[in-house]
Amino acid sequence: MKKMSLAKGSNKRMKRIALFPGSFDPITCGHTEIVQRGLAIFDEVFIGIGVNTTKTPTFPTGKKVQWISEIFQGEARVKVGIFSGLTVNFALSIEATFILRGLRAAPDFEYEKNIELLNKHLAPNIDTVYLVSSSTTGHISSSLVREVLRFNGNLKGLVPDIILQEISQQKI
Repeated sequence: MKKMSLAKGSNKRMKRIALFPGSFDPITCGHTEIVQRGLAIFDEVFIGIGVNTTKTPTFPTGKKVQWISEIFQGEARVKVGIFSGLTVNFALSIEATFILRGLRAAPDFEYEKNIELLNKHLAPNIDTVYLVSSSTTGHISSSLVREVLRFNGNLKGLVPDIILQEISQQKI
């Protein structure tokens, strides 16, 4: 079992910071569930919005930051920021020693396992922690939400209410 590090010259343990990286295009109820459950494990969960220059996002990065900030307002242990480049480099820059990932089904694990192994090679002191989605959110993905949105389907229960309200009021 891994021992918790103690801050030098102190009896206090180091803060457990987890980076939850993703495109969050948009953030879904599945994402928010993972963050909430992550708060039971970590002192701080930093939601990192990755910018992928090879993809065109549906929602502007600034809008994603706004949504996430509003969803978690009042929860000081949730931070949000934007990054590009390697996830582990961003994790190191915010002093995260964990990467938090959600798993919906077995194919997610196969995909995530290879990323974890590469991340471990690049940054051996960063561990990946997986949380399995609940049965109520395991079917939700940002790509499926975008598809429902594209065809004017009902997004209730798929995205947080703030996003649902903006979409229904056509603010986006």
